[in-house]
Amino acid sequence: MSNFWSDMAKRTAPYVPGEQIHEPDILKLNTNENPYPPSPNVIDAIQQEVGRSLRLYPSPTVDSLRHAIANTYELSKENVFVGNGSDEVLAFSFMAFFEEHKVIRFPAITYSFYPVYAKLFNIPYEEVSLQEDFSMNPEAFFQSKGGVIFPNPNAPTSLYVSLDDIAEIVQQNEDQVVIIDEAYIDFASESAVSLVNKYDNVLIVQTMSKSRSLAGLRVGFALGHPDLIEALIRIKDSINSYTMDRLAIAGATAAIKDTTYFQETTRKIIETRQWVMKEMKKRGFHTLASQANFIFASHPTEKAQDIYEKLKQEGVLVRHFQKQGIQNYLRITIGKDDDMKKFFTKLDNIINASHH
Repeated sequence: MSNFWSDMAKRTAPYVPGEQIHEPDILKLNTNENPYPPSPNVIDAIQQEVGRSLRLYPSPTVDSLRHAIANTYELSKENVFVGNGSDEVLAFSFMAFFEEHKVIRFPAITYSFYPVYAKLFNIPYEEVSLQEDFSMNPEAFFQSKGGVIFPNPNAPTSLYVSLDDIAEIVQQNEDQVVIIDEAYIDFASESAVSLVNKYDNVLIVQTMSKSRSLAGLRVGFALGHPDLIEALIRIKDSINSYTMDRLAIAGATAAIKDTTYFQETTRKIIETRQWVMKEMKKRGFHTLASQANFIFASHPTEKAQDIYEKLKQEGVLVRHFQKQGIQNYLRITIGKDDDMKKFFTKLDNIINASHH
């Protein structure tokens, strides 16, 4: 640690992403990427943009993309903020809505970027224990001093919180902002976006990385009351007026408009997920009721870490967390049917070998 570092640099504990091994034969089921390519319209839009105007700054207000997103969710442009991946949107949200002296709440088992931001911005936090079955108890999030944030569906557990429970959490925190991180919502029953017009203290954060296959483009957005959106814009413009580049704007706009393609690929992933969950059950695994593009599973006799390491030796990456309460679980991304068949072949070899 250098003595030139600021206090902020010293207190950071950065997020650790899933392993990125780019060898041709690796089956990557560890970072919840979409196995299908983005809509062909996305590639066309980006190629046209490349030929046109890279010497010019992009729009600082990104109105075209905000309009397209607003139309999709039946909101107005003033309800939409866009940023460079939902992680950036979340970082801006912590700065815009959470205070240094007020304790915020998020689940004890959740997206591990939340404590990272809290430390970075010096925001005190309370980790709310999940129930035995990993579900969230809504009442534990009522009357938070500083605000609330949680993913829905939750990661890594894959579980979904009902809209009624979310509405109650929002009602019971009327003086604080409740942020719902909907990175995986398109694989679940319904978004909480309908609450945006009812409550001025709810912020929905979404991403184009998962359901729209654009993890490599870095586009995220927030939906909320215009006052909340204005606060996010103020923070963004105090850091970088041009967070989104021209290629990202062009690609994301094309992606959000191609609803047919989006519905088709999302449906395929959900169907594969249902099949994978049945297959896991046949093999004696306990798998939580996923509404995401991944499953969270544990085996009664095989240790998760052993399975993880043996799969890795076989060229299959899944995610294993060394965190209390979930050390015996694996988070497995849903790939195409063929990917998952390959996964099961390797998994069966591993489990059978350990039984002989």
